[in-house]
Order: sequence, then structure tokens, then C-alpha cells
Amino acid sequence: MSTDPNTEPDAPDEVASPAPEPQPQRRVVLLGVIAAVVLALDIATKVIAVAELEGRQPVELFGGLLYLPLIRNPGAAFGMAEGWTIVLAIIAFGVVGFILWIARKLRSVGWAIGLGLVLGGALGNLADRVFRSPGPLRGHVVDFLSVLDPWGGFFPVFNLADSAICVGGGVIVLMSLLQRDYDGTRFEKKPSGKTATAAGTTTAGATAAGTTPKTTENQTAGETADGGKQEQA
Repeated sequence: MSTDPNTEPDAPDEVASPAPEPQPQRRVVLLGVIAAVVLALDIATKVIAVAELEGRQPVELFGGLLYLPLIRNPGAAFGMAEGWTIVLAIIAFGVVGFILWIARKLRSVGWAIGLGLVLGGALGNLADRVFRSPGPLRGHVVDFLSVLDPWGGFFPVFNLADSAICVGGGVIVLMSLLQRDYDGTRFEKKPSGKTATAAGTTTAGATAAGTTPKTTENQTAGETADGGKQEQA
């Protein structure tokens, strides 16, 4: 045993382990449920649209606010990129694979919702391209929703999958604007070079001017004076 009264007992060598990170299973389940619901609704509405609207004039709903035409679209969402059916199918496969890959580290509810909507919509349109005529990877997507015009004159004709992709993309953009990443981390803005330089210049100038030493000397002088008074008393 040491006889030195100032000797402190040795600190334990054990280091507290960091708290475990939240498991991503629940977020992946949420993503999968949303994607499955979107896919099921998209397939069901397309089947109904083909059965009820084939060979008919567009059905008017809500006083002309919405029309239900039936259009088979060989291009991308909202009628874009016509004639690129095979390329669009390959891109859709890539999008689905990418979402499944990053789902391993998914820990954000917002990202799970956004990616689930995008995944469900991508799978819905991809199913059309694979299984509908005129053949695999060349199938035409069924569109049946038109706003304010029977044939998409005001806005291109679309389907439920297109809507899910757009809404999911908006959610992802919102999460990015809020500086939230899919793995639960948060983006941190680093100070600009000008700010850091200005802060360093201010600190150096204050030190060179002797501001801190003067304060210390004044405090020391005051303490010495107080001590002298006490000794005289």
C-alpha cells in the first residue's frame, strides 16, 4: 500500500461500450409492407381498368375533374421516352436492386416510407413491361388516370404506380432537405474556410493585444491585495 496521501486509486481498465445502434429490421419491414400494398393496389386497379374501360370512351368523374381513359404506354411515366421500353425495364430492375441493397442499413422511417413507395411503383410498372403484350421487357404499361381532360391534354395520363413513385421521390427529397440520411445519420455542415480563418484571426488578435494576460494580472493583483489586508489584520 502506498503511504502517499495524494495517491489516488487506479481507475478501472474497463471502458463503457457504446450503446447498440437501432436495428434496421423494423424499417425494412415498413418498406416492404408499403411496397407490397402499392404493388397490390396498382395491379388490382390496372386489371379493373382493362376489364371495364377497354374499347370505351373515357369515364368522367367529379364533374370533369378526373377522367378514366385506357392507354397502353410503351414509354416511361407520364408518356415520356416512348420506344425505350427495354431500356426502361432494365433501369427499373436497377432501381429495385439498388433499393434492396441500401435496405440493409435503413434506419430512417421517412426514408423507409419514400423508398417503399418508389419500390412499389417501380415493381408495378415493371410487372407490366415483363408480363403484358407485346412481350417480355417490351410490354406496354397500362395508364388510366387523366386530370381535367379525357386524353391527357392538361396533364399526361398516369397510373397508381406513377403516383407512388412521384410521392416517394418527394419524401426522399424532403428527407434530404432535412439533412436526414437513410441510415439514420444527419448531415453536418462544416464551417467555411472564410469563417474558420476569421475566427482564428480574431483569437490571434485578442491574444496579441494582451487581453487575457491583463485580466489574469488584474485578478492576481486583487487577490494579492486582499491577502495583504488579511495579513495586516
